[in-house]
Amino acid sequence: MAPLKLGMVGGGQGAFIGGVHRMAARLDGCFDLVAGAFSSDPDRAHASAAELGIAADRSYGDFNEMAKAEAVRSDGIDAVSIVTPNHLHGPIAEAFLAQGISVICDKPMTATLAQAESLLSVAQSSKGHFFLTHNYTGYPMIRQARQMVAEGALGEVRIVEANYLQDWLSVAPAEDNKQAKWRMDPVLSGGGAIGDIGTHAYNLACFVIGQRATSLSATLRSHVAGRSVDDDARVTLRFDAGAQGHIWASQVAIGNENNLTLAIYGSEGSLRWAQENPNVLWFSKLGQAPQMITRGGGAACPAAAAVTRIPAGHPEGYLEAFATLYREAADVIASQNLDGATLGVQEGLDGVRFVDACQRSSRDEAYWIDLR
Repeated sequence: MAPLKLGMVGGGQGAFIGGVHRMAARLDGCFDLVAGAFSSDPDRAHASAAELGIAADRSYGDFNEMAKAEAVRSDGIDAVSIVTPNHLHGPIAEAFLAQGISVICDKPMTATLAQAESLLSVAQSSKGHFFLTHNYTGYPMIRQARQMVAEGALGEVRIVEANYLQDWLSVAPAEDNKQAKWRMDPVLSGGGAIGDIGTHAYNLACFVIGQRATSLSATLRSHVAGRSVDDDARVTLRFDAGAQGHIWASQVAIGNENNLTLAIYGSEGSLRWAQENPNVLWFSKLGQAPQMITRGGGAACPAAAAVTRIPAGHPEGYLEAFATLYREAADVIASQNLDGATLGVQEGLDGVRFVDACQRSSRDEAYWIDLR
C-alpha cells in the first residue's frame, strides 16, 4: 500500500506527544507527513513546519484554514493527527470530519461530555473515520490477553484491577513546565489524573475483557495545595457481564514512573501484565504453576503475532504500540474494512463519559453513577 498523506494539528516546537505520533506514523511506512498547523501561534506553527520539512504552502496558522484548504486539493491529506491539549480535540476533529477527512486523535477524545456528544454526531455523518489512540491497546501482550479472555481461557471474568501510577506531580511543577501547565488547568484538560491516565486504565480494562462498565463509584482527591484538578483517583466499577473492577490512577504515588498494570481474575484462571515490562504476560490456571508468555515465544497467539515486528528477546514497546494503531487506521482508510482492533468514536465517548461520571460521583461522596 502506498503511504497515505497525513496532516497534523499541534505537536510543534516544545511538544512531546507530537513527536511520538510522527515516529509512530512513519514506522510501518503507512503515512507521509505532508501538512500541518503545528501551533496556535502562527509564527511557531510555520517555524515548526520548516523544521519538519513541510512545504510552505502546506503549513497553516489555523486548523480551520487547513481543513478547508486540504479538502479541495487534488493531493490533499487522507487523515489528520490531533495532538493538542484536550479542549481542542473536539473542535479540530469536527472541522476535519466535516470536510470528509479522517481523524486520528490522541486521548481523551474531548475535554467535556458535551464536546464528545457533539463530535459523535459529526462523526456519524462524515465519510471520514475517527480513530482514538489509546496506545497501550496496541501492545502484543495486550492483544494476547484480549484473545485469551475472548476464547474463555480464564473462564467467567470476575475481577479486573487496573492501576496507573506516576509521581511526577507529587509537588507543584515549575512554571515553565509546558506538559504540566495545561494538565493542571481544568478547562484545558477536562480533569487531572482521572482524565490523563485514569482513562488509559479504564480503556485497557474494557478492551481486554470485552465488557462495558454499567456503573461506578469514584473518589477523586487533590493532594497538592492550590491544585484545581485531581491528582489521585480511586474508582470501583461494575461491568455488563457481571465482572467487578477497580481503578487506581495517581500522579502523586512516589516511586512510580509509568507503572500501568492490569490484572484479570476469572473462575478458572488469571492474567497479569505490566507496561514497564510489556513483552511478558503471566497466565495462571487454578491449581497449576503460573506460566510466563512472552511476545515472541511459542505460546503467543495470532492476535499478538499480528502486531509483533521484531524477533523474540528484543524489546518492543511504546512507540511500536502507537505504530500499530496508525497501521490499523491506515488499513481502514485504504480498504474501508472496519474489522480489527481499532478504537473509534464510541470508545472515545465511553472514555469521556467515564471521566464525567467519576467527577460527578466524587462530588457527591462517591455516589454510584449509572453509565447506561
